Amino acid sequence: MDLLRLEQLDVAWVCSYPYVYLRKQLRLVAVPLYQTQPYYRAYLIVSAKHPQFQSLSQLRGKVFAYADPYSLTGHLVPRYQLRKMGEDPAKFFAKTFFTYSHNKLIQAVADGLAHGGSVDSYVWDSLQTLKPEITRRTLLVGKSPEFGFPPFVARRTLPEADFAAVQIMLVGMRQDSQGNELLQNLNLNGFIHGSPNLYDGVAEIMRAFGEG
Repeated sequence: MDLLRLEQLDVAWVCSYPYVYLRKQLRLVAVPLYQTQPYYRAYLIVSAKHPQFQSLSQLRGKVFAYADPYSLTGHLVPRYQLRKMGEDPAKFFAKTFFTYSHNKLIQAVADGLAHGGSVDSYVWDSLQTLKPEITRRTLLVGKSPEFGFPPFVARRTLPEADFAAVQIMLVGMRQDSQGNELLQNLNLNGFIHGSPNLYDGVAEIMRAFGEG
C-alpha cells in the first residue's frame, strides 16, 4: 500500500480493502475469476479441537486470529459482524493477534493457537486442495456475503499504453497455453475487466469504521 501510494509500483495484486482505500490513486486493471465468478467471501473457521463453537457469537471471551490489519476478510468483516450484533470488537474476545498471512491464520487455528479466525475463502478452498491435512483440523462454520475478488490495480499515472498492455495480457491469459497453466496453478478461471461497483460492499463496511 505504501509503495502504491508513493507511486513506486506500476501494478499490484491487492486485497479489495486496499483497493477501495486507495481508489482515488488507483485504476482497476482486472479482476480474477474464482469458481467462474469475480467474488470471494470471508470464512469463519474454528479449531477442530473445539467443535462446540459453531458461530461468531459463541467465541465471546475466546482467542481469535486476524490475518492482517488491511485485510477485508481477515480483519474488517468479523469486526463488522460483531458491530452488527451490538458488540464491541475490541472487548468481545479475550485475546486477538495478527498472523499477517491467511495461510498462517489457518495454521494457527488448526494448531489450536486460536479458537477461531476469519479467512479468505479463496485461500482456505485452495489450501483444502493442496494441503487438506491442515484444513481438516479446522471447521468451516460461517460464510459472509460475497465481495469483489482482490483485483489487479495500477497507479493512475501509469502511461495508457502500459496499462492497456497489462490488461490485455491478463484478460487474454485463458487463450494462451502458458497463461492457462498458470491460472490452473493459481486455482483461478481467468480475468475480466471488472467494475469498481464490484467493491460497493467493501466500501459500505469501511464507512462503518469511518473509512472509505
